[in-house]
Amino acid sequence: MKLSTPSKTNQEDNILLTNFRSTGDLEVLGKLFAKHSEMVYYVCLRYFKEQEKSKDAVMHIFEELVYKINKQDILDFPKWLYVVSKNHCLMALRREKSNNIIIVDDFVEFSSNLHQDDTYQEKEERLSLLERCIEKLPEKQKRSVNLFFINEKCYKEVSEITGYSLNEVKSYIQNGKRNLKHCMDKNGN
Repeated sequence: MKLSTPSKTNQEDNILLTNFRSTGDLEVLGKLFAKHSEMVYYVCLRYFKEQEKSKDAVMHIFEELVYKINKQDILDFPKWLYVVSKNHCLMALRREKSNNIIIVDDFVEFSSNLHQDDTYQEKEERLSLLERCIEKLPEKQKRSVNLFFINEKCYKEVSEITGYSLNEVKSYIQNGKRNLKHCMDKNGN
């Protein structure tokens, strides 16, 4: 019986990731990202259905990595990058539906230290924090919150999609919002 060892690709990814974290060299990050940029493009294309928009999103996701990589523990870079890409697309679609107004308050009521005149970077940081907090939710809460807020499904539709009862859906969404607020108040910790 052969023991499972990390693939050569995962080892190379880990070396590049460690190198970028220690040096901050964008060329190293570029090499790491380039290995997976095709996957990122196809994730974006699946959501946006437009080539140019998807290409732009790939560049935005690369720019986000500069900040996100050092803030998270990454065990499997391709899987992590897939989730980052998917969340980027979902948030972009959400912003478009909101006429380019980022409404994070749909999820959580924030404390008074967050203002409407926040800069774009501050809003992006809050969205990144929100993404991390959503990923930490228990699976049933995460699924219900995503369907309700991101996909804008009503309680009944969430119930039909998930198979949860209507009361369970309401409970998962209410508890999910509470857990998100708690997580965000603690800056994702």
